[in-house]
Parts: sequence; C-alpha cells; structure tokens
Amino acid sequence: MTRVFGDQTAVDHVSFVVRPGRITGFVGANGAGKTTTMQMLMGVLAPSSGEVRWQGAAVGAVDRRSFGYMPEERGLYPRMKVAEQLAFFARLHGFSAGDARNRATELLEFFDLGERSEDLLDQLSLGNQQRVQIAAALVHRPSALVLDEPFSGLDPLAVDVMVELLHTEAADVPVLFSSHQLDLVERLCDDLIVLAHGRVVAAGPVHELREGGTEQYRVELDGEDASWLRDVRGLVVEAVDGSVALLALDGLTPADLARTLTAHGPVVEMARVRQPLSQIFREITR
Repeated sequence: MTRVFGDQTAVDHVSFVVRPGRITGFVGANGAGKTTTMQMLMGVLAPSSGEVRWQGAAVGAVDRRSFGYMPEERGLYPRMKVAEQLAFFARLHGFSAGDARNRATELLEFFDLGERSEDLLDQLSLGNQQRVQIAAALVHRPSALVLDEPFSGLDPLAVDVMVELLHTEAADVPVLFSSHQLDLVERLCDDLIVLAHGRVVAAGPVHELREGGTEQYRVELDGEDASWLRDVRGLVVEAVDGSVALLALDGLTPADLARTLTAHGPVVEMARVRQPLSQIFREITR
C-alpha cells in the first residue's frame, strides 16, 4: 500500500502479512507511517495505491466490521456509563441486549472494573479509561485486532492483564499492535514489522531478526586484563571492564575467537549475548 498527502509520501509500498494466532509488533520512529498504515487497514484512510487483503481477497466493509480497532486518538464517550458504553458497541455488532450486557460485564470483571461499571468514563483514571478502550476493541469478539499504542498509560500490572486478555480472547486471530515500548514488544511479540520513512525495512519472527543482528559475545578471562583484544583483527571491542569484554565479530568466526582466547591464556567464559530489541531496531533503522 502507498499513501500520499500532497507531495509527501507517508507510506511507500508497504506490504506485510499478519498471521492468525500470532501477535505482531509494528514499530518505527515517530513519523514512520505506522498510524497511517493502521488507518488504511481499517478503512479510515483509503490507500493512494494498493489494497488490503483479508483471507485471500480484497477486504470489504463487512470484513472490517468484524475487526477490533483501538485508534491512537481514543474514541469513547466521556459522559456515558462504562458498562452501558461497552454494551452499546456490542449491540452495534449484532449482539442481543442481554448478550451485550453480559459481554460488557465479563470484560469489566476481567479488568477489575466491575465496581465501576455505572461510573461515567471521565470519572475513571486515565489508566482505567485505557482498559475500557481495550475492552471496547474486544467486546464483539473480533476476527482480527489492530491496536495503536494499546499499552500507553498502563501500569505494569495492567499490561500483564492486557497480555493475558489478548492470549485468551485473541488466541486464534491475527493481532497487530504498535508501540514505542520496545521491551514490551520483545516480551510479547511472535513477529515484528519495522517501518522507517514509510517503508518496511525488516519483517519476520522476532527470534530470526535477533539472530540476524550483529553477533556479540561476552568474554571473561582468568584474572587478566582483556584490553589486548582491541588489537585482534576481526573483532570490534564494544566494552572492556578489567578481565571482562563485550565483543562483536567482524570477520572472525566463533571458533576463531575461541582459539584466539585459549591460545592467549585461561578463559572463564565465552558466551553469546542476546541482543535487546532496542539495539536491533537501531541497527535496522540506522
């Protein structure tokens, strides 16, 4: 898909797949085009070119009505009671009045908001309003979920509840969510899509993207200063602290590194370092 605003291309031939039963993270710097892409998925914006496909065919209005969407700009009614509001959205999706009330109660109890069901939305804290917004996206048991910054404003306990709810309610549907909280993305996601300047620069399972990053090793020598490693060709020494060094391979293989270390003296540890997603993100979008 491509989306052009005047002479500015906000989204440039973006293409990716979100698979059922997997949580897909959608990350990128501010202005990368994440929200615009999500709005095109939901039909809020029309693509300038390209199309959204659902189960092998071009997505239509009927398909989109079955999706759950949590926009960046929240869209609930501040002066409406919480339970009444959720039941209203369920009724819009074809639930009977009784089923809608039961579904609203179920979600509010899950979020520990049962005692606040008769409160107006704007009487709740911002974090609890966020929980209600998430419940509104889930109330009709959607066939797919598109969530724009769903964890913004949530405390760690609320994040854990949200994750549990996603695994329970959306275990068999595709879930796409954007977030700037890369530690959460790393913990929760099966797949990752990285956007930069309106283009997809990386996509795939998180573990594969991590394996494709710079290969780093933590080395601990037996009491000897590790600074001599700076002079070894094929290595980039990221940091040295006495007998401990963090190394990136730049030509050497792990076997070469092991031979170099043991030839020099006793080695306490040589272990590959699992790169955090934040570092992989910086490398990909550099």
